[in-house]
Amino acid sequence: MNTATDTTHCDDLAKALEAFRDHAPLIERWGTELARRLGSGARLLVAGNGGSAAQAQHLTAELVGRYREDRPPFSALALHADTSSTTAIANDYGVQEVFARQTAAHGRPGDVLLLLSTSGASANLLSAAEHAHRLGMTVWALTGRSPNPLQLGADDSLCVDAPLAATVQELHLVAVHMLCETFDRAVENGETGRVAADATPGADGKPGVVGRLVGRARTVGRTTPGGPVAPRKGQA
Repeated sequence: MNTATDTTHCDDLAKALEAFRDHAPLIERWGTELARRLGSGARLLVAGNGGSAAQAQHLTAELVGRYREDRPPFSALALHADTSSTTAIANDYGVQEVFARQTAAHGRPGDVLLLLSTSGASANLLSAAEHAHRLGMTVWALTGRSPNPLQLGADDSLCVDAPLAATVQELHLVAVHMLCETFDRAVENGETGRVAADATPGADGKPGVVGRLVGRARTVGRTTPGGPVAPRKGQA
């Protein structure tokens, strides 16, 4: 009996990952820009279908919660996560409008709409991108191979050069984590409008609310300056 393990999936991923490295400067630019905008009061709207919806929701969880270190929460909404809205809109207006109508409801000039699609051809995402542009939002896209309609309809895009949807989704997760790392680094360095403004002393000579939150986040779990970091709840 042949007991050899088929590593074709791993081989495909490793090959695609090598080419994916070239996208690092783009992801860094996105993370820094996102920190600046969200720190100034804008919000991030994210959407995807199926596995891409899961990836999108992963990103919003990291921004509203935290990626690694504690920091203030930032506004990020996964449009597909509101099942009552998505099903009501799909029932009343059609599936193509499920994200467009929510974008019209929640989006504002200066906000960012990030759309994830392995094919880059999902009609409901293309419709959302169109509505976002009407509102003065910036549209970013994470897609599969280029060229594709979503890439062409976005202001900026990261297109993964891989033949299989599974590989594309796996590299989208890598992009999400790299984006979070860059975002957190920008926040830590004070490259956000809100943090930079609110970290300055107020009339009473004390830091603003966000400044205090950032300072607290930097010292959570620490005992004395330079001392060991105590494990957080749930960590051994």
